[in-house]
Amino acid sequence: RARERRARFVGKNGACNVAHKNIREQGRFLQDVFTTLVDLKWPHTLLIFTMSFLCSWLLFGMVWWLIAFAHGDLDHSTRLQRDPGEGVAEAPAGFVPCVTSIHSFTSAFLFSIEVQVTIGFGGRMVTEECPAAILVLIVQNIVGLVINAIMLGCIFMKTSQAHRRAETLIFSKHAVIALREGKLCFMLRVGDLRKSMIISATIRMQVVKKTASLEGEVVPLNQIDIQMENPVGGNSIFLVSPLIIYHVIDKNSPLYDISPLNLHHHEDLEIIVILEGVVETTGITTQARTSYLADEILWGQRFVPIVAEEDGQYSVDYSKFGNTVKVPTPSCTARQLEEDKSIM
Repeated sequence: RARERRARFVGKNGACNVAHKNIREQGRFLQDVFTTLVDLKWPHTLLIFTMSFLCSWLLFGMVWWLIAFAHGDLDHSTRLQRDPGEGVAEAPAGFVPCVTSIHSFTSAFLFSIEVQVTIGFGGRMVTEECPAAILVLIVQNIVGLVINAIMLGCIFMKTSQAHRRAETLIFSKHAVIALREGKLCFMLRVGDLRKSMIISATIRMQVVKKTASLEGEVVPLNQIDIQMENPVGGNSIFLVSPLIIYHVIDKNSPLYDISPLNLHHHEDLEIIVILEGVVETTGITTQARTSYLADEILWGQRFVPIVAEEDGQYSVDYSKFGNTVKVPTPSCTARQLEEDKSIM
């Protein structure tokens, strides 16, 4: 019966399995309101988007109603509506309203919407009678532009977030350990499903495990960088086709003393892979992540080739992306293999 493994630090889809609790300084989130809005879930973002416009329309609708009430526009408008004479009644001689055709809060609210979204149906307009009305008109236009800029910018950032591009950056479901150039290597495969490339792509790996210092300090999530190799050298990769990234298990590797017999007994072992790069079409930096637990590492297997030349071009068969085959591999640790070679 398999032992119950510990919780992942990073999920297979790249999501970090970390819950932030008991944050006392909640005000720090309000110091960066734009990022907070972008990080919210879509229902909350749409609710704030709708309420920001409704509240501003209602607020300025109330201001327009108060201006009309203070100037006496509502009394004259009511008198004109109740005029039993035929045709259109005329306003008293010499009376000019601050805003024409406002006779209730509803009409003031409609005028507020017309001002902020610049619809301009033509039934209501500001006159030069009241300087306060002109000032409110200017303020509402500025407030409307600010709300539009923030809300539309927030919507744009949410629809173009970097992790959307990471959905088409894929990793093999399993990692493998096998011989390469006479040395035990930890290997995985990475690929990009889109034709648009990831520019300046870099990849790195970390081992996350529980450790204890000589003084007895326990580090539950100790992150250890591990050196890796790839077909083009260094950490930079040219991800035009799927690549096999590998880490040589040597004396500096955290996997130096792991053998196939004790591999699955390392419940606290987790290897995180992080791929970063710039999206060619948008110029936005993106990051894709995955992780491998001990039971997701296959000993003595190798990835099958998936790139072939057909009709003068190279084709990639992604149906075999994660397929592996068994290969002869010593059932010992990298330390034992190195010692045996030194004896021979």
